[in-house]
Amino acid sequence: MICQRFNLEIYISRHASTRMLERNITESVLLELLETGDIRKKDPSHLWIAKQMKGREDNLICAAVVLEHKLVVKTVMHHFCWEV
Repeated sequence: MICQRFNLEIYISRHASTRMLERNITESVLLELLETGDIRKKDPSHLWIAKQMKGREDNLICAAVVLEHKLVVKTVMHHFCWEV
């Protein structure tokens, strides 16, 4: 799977994959999130990408990612809230 936004192959960590299963987040939902979600940067390579997904009651959905030679999805959260 390739993320066009970053022009990188997506690598989903085991932890993120487990959380996706627990939270009913499919790869297609994850891809939409990565391509179109709002981005906040921790530093140049660590990001949070979040978006309200239509039809879900547990919004915001958020992915914590690292930009390396691949787009590494470290974890996926729901009921997410941006820190103020």
